Amino acid sequence: MSEEKTVISNTSDLTLFNNKGVRTKRRSCLVLYSGSETGKRFILDNDLMVIGRNPDVEVHIDDSSVSRRHAEIVLSGDTVTIADLGSSNGTVINDVKVDASVVLKDGDLIRLGKVIFKFYEHESLDAILHDKIYRMATVDAGTEIFNKQYLNESLRSEFKLARLTKKPLSIIYYDLDFFKKVNDTYGHNAGDLVLKESASVVKGVVRKEDIQGRFGGEEFIIILPNTDLKKAIELAERVRQSLEFHPFKLEISDAHGKRTITHKQTISIGVSQLQSDMTDPKELLETADKKLYVSKQTGRNKVSY
Repeated sequence: MSEEKTVISNTSDLTLFNNKGVRTKRRSCLVLYSGSETGKRFILDNDLMVIGRNPDVEVHIDDSSVSRRHAEIVLSGDTVTIADLGSSNGTVINDVKVDASVVLKDGDLIRLGKVIFKFYEHESLDAILHDKIYRMATVDAGTEIFNKQYLNESLRSEFKLARLTKKPLSIIYYDLDFFKKVNDTYGHNAGDLVLKESASVVKGVVRKEDIQGRFGGEEFIIILPNTDLKKAIELAERVRQSLEFHPFKLEISDAHGKRTITHKQTISIGVSQLQSDMTDPKELLETADKKLYVSKQTGRNKVSY
């Protein structure tokens, strides 16, 4: 079973390997176009993937109108097909109900019960980000990563899935140290650049299955599916180092005229793992937030857990 669902990744890396180790230069994906999780992306990287409400299927959809095993996606070479699995509410492609296997084309709209997907032939984040619906639902304009609404929905979904599958779930919660000073000293344009560039730097460190987003202001969250505390701490340390040693080039104007300076930006990080006594995703988030506060109160530029 593939663990990849929602992905933030480098779009330049389009040379991939499928589950049989065969080199390929493209992969397809489905993007949710309905409900509270609009914009969620499912990478189609197995030869056969089932869509349904069961927690053990490859494309898990928590909606009562979707059958437990609703439809299956089959990848064969460059062809992607979908077939209904005898679902209660049917499978509809571009407003036509289908029973037999159908070859999917780029841009096809797929309706399973009340849930709508859009099919992308090539898993190119650049192409998907130009989709207005996807951007409005998921992307923070200032940093080009996921927004708070998307993070909250993803956290609820991953929390529930981790509970059902008994798999670990962790969170990295971080913010930019002394960020107000950046705005006050160099101006808001410089601050905006630091926010956007810092998000891009971290994007290059997180894994394909991780969900990175801006939670508000200079605060960021990375949701880590199927990840225990030890691995989360290791990743958090790599994230911290990636920013500590990254030179931010800022163009500023002052009494000396226009010039470019090198700014060093550090972050403080809190890490938490889902515990058996946690009943709400807010508890996982609040635990990471408390650990972040520890980092800030004990010197900053560190990871607490």
